[in-house]
Parts: sequence; structure tokens; C-alpha cells
Amino acid sequence: MRKLDSNAHSVFLLYYHLILVIKYRKKVLTDPVSDRAREIFEYIAPKYHVTLEEWNHDRDHVHIMFRAHPKSELSKFINAYKSASSRLIKKEYPEIRQKLWKEMFWSQSFCLLSAGGAPIEVIRQYIETQGENKSEHRVPFSDLPE
Repeated sequence: MRKLDSNAHSVFLLYYHLILVIKYRKKVLTDPVSDRAREIFEYIAPKYHVTLEEWNHDRDHVHIMFRAHPKSELSKFINAYKSASSRLIKKEYPEIRQKLWKEMFWSQSFCLLSAGGAPIEVIRQYIETQGENKSEHRVPFSDLPE
């Protein structure tokens, strides 16, 4: 069994799967850019009681699995992260400005899913295999635990 998180008055285990897409779905996410985006995430996350669990990217989006406390203001955290990472990445990687000429790096929208419905290992496997041949990594429904 996974270890529960806790604070002064409660115990909890809250996992989330966040998908952020590059503005206009431009294919600018290289390994170094993704690594820098992850560093920024890990720097900002503790201020919002968020802990990174898994990170992977394709050329135009990232998949992030993280844990959070019940008091975490997730929309504020995500907006703070997107704002800071946009500014820093576009400053540190000026070649990105050729494809993304406006200030935004990330699309305004995002997808945030609670990870309580699927086993964490299934989500982790999905995130780890992003960018690979999809047919080789499908998890059949018969393999999912009940």
C-alpha cells in the first residue's frame, strides 16, 4: 500500500495527471527544454504543497503526474507555473521565439485529471511511453486490476 500524505488534521493521497500543450501545438519541446520546464516545476511546486511524481513530454505537450495536499490551490499553482516557465524558457531558449512570437509558451487551456480512477502504475506507464510507438505500449483492459 502507498504511504499516505498527512498534515496536522488529516491524511490523504491525492494524485493528479496534468497535460499542458504548447501554444498552437508547435513542436518545440526538446529534451533540454523539457528538462528546464521540469526544473521550474520542481522549484515552484513546494510553495503550493505539490510534489512531482512523473514527467514526460512529446514534441508539443507534457504529461505530469503529481501529488498535492487538500489545501493546494491547483489552478493558482498551474497558472503560476505556466507564467514563470513561459517567461524563463523563452528567455533562455531564444530560438523558440521564431516559432512562438507572442509571449505565451503554453496554450491557455490545460487538462487536469484526478488519478483516483485508474491505478497509478497504469498512468505512470502511459506517461513514460509518450512519444514512443503507441501500439507497442497499450495496456489491455484484461491486464487492469479490479
